[in-house]
Amino acid sequence: MITPKRVCKIAQDRLSAVLRKLEFYFMENEKMDASNNLDLWVKEIYRDDLAGLSFKVEKTLFSGQSKFQKVDVVKTRSHGNILLNDGIIMLSERDEFVYHEMIAHVPLFVHPSPKRVLVIGGGDGGTVREVIRHPEVERVVMVEIDEMVVNVCREHIPSVSCALDDPRVELLIEDGAKYVAGTQEKFDVIMVDSTDPIGPSIPLFSKAFYENVTSVLASGGILISQAESPFYDQDLQRSMLMNQRPFFKKIHLYLFSTLTYAGGLWSFGYASESLCPIADFDPARVEKSGISTRYYNPGIHFSAFALPNFVSEGLNDILNPITHRFKT
Repeated sequence: MITPKRVCKIAQDRLSAVLRKLEFYFMENEKMDASNNLDLWVKEIYRDDLAGLSFKVEKTLFSGQSKFQKVDVVKTRSHGNILLNDGIIMLSERDEFVYHEMIAHVPLFVHPSPKRVLVIGGGDGGTVREVIRHPEVERVVMVEIDEMVVNVCREHIPSVSCALDDPRVELLIEDGAKYVAGTQEKFDVIMVDSTDPIGPSIPLFSKAFYENVTSVLASGGILISQAESPFYDQDLQRSMLMNQRPFFKKIHLYLFSTLTYAGGLWSFGYASESLCPIADFDPARVEKSGISTRYYNPGIHFSAFALPNFVSEGLNDILNPITHRFKT
C-alpha cells in the first residue's frame, strides 16, 4: 500500500534527483546567443538518471525566482521557447498543443453541456486557450498559485497565453487546493493542470483534495488530472488514482505523445460519477463543432483510452473497464 508518507518520500526523492542532476547550459545575458558559437544546452535529467532530455539553446529570455519556484524561459533552436519551473521542462512551443488539446477536448466533448470550467494550475494559459474554443463554455475560472509564471508566459509565450484576457475567463492568483476547499461555485469540468507532485503541487494529488473536488463538481461532472509518465511513474499514478477511487464511480487513464517529457508518453487521469469517456462520447460532436485541432480528433480520443498491457496490468484493480459505444 502506498501511504501519503510514501508519496511525499517519492516526491522528495524525485525533486532531490532533479535538482542534483539538472544541468543548465545557457548564458544569463540575453546578448549572448548562438552567434557567439557557444555550445549552449538545457538538459533535464529525469528520476535520478533514468532518462534525460536536451535542447540546443540560443539564448535565455527570462530567469527569475518567485515565492514558489525558479522560473526560466529559454529560446531553443528546434523547439521554440521552452518554459521551465525549478529546472523541469513544462512546455515547448513546438509540441505544447498536444498536451493542451488532450487535457481540454477529451472531457469537453464527453460532457453533454460543459458551461462552467475550473482550471487548477495551468499558468501558461494553454489549457484555457483550448477550453474557450468551445462556444458552449460560458465561464472559466483559472486558479494559479504563481503569478510570475503567468506574467512570464504573457510576455515570452503569447501564442499559449493568448486567451487569458478573454471576457469569459476569471484569473485568480491563489492556492488551487485552498480555492477548491472554500468555493461555493459548481463546475461541470475541472482540469488539474499541475506540475509534478513536488512543492506547491503536492496537495493537488491528495485524497483530501479529491474529496473537496467532489463537492465542487456539478452533477455528471468530470475531473481531469495530470498523471505523469506511464514508463517511470506508475507508483505516483497508482497513488493518485487510489486517492480518487473513493469519490468516483468511473476512473480511467488516457495517454498522449510528447516531445518534451521523459519517455515520450504521458497521461491524464479521467474521473466522473456517471460519464464514460467512450460510451458517452459522440464523435459527430467533434466534426460538427468546427474546432480545428492539430493532434486531437475522434480516432485519437478512442485510442487514447486503449492502454498498453504494461500500463493496464499495474492499474487494472483501480481502473474501470471501458464501456464501448458500439459492439465489436
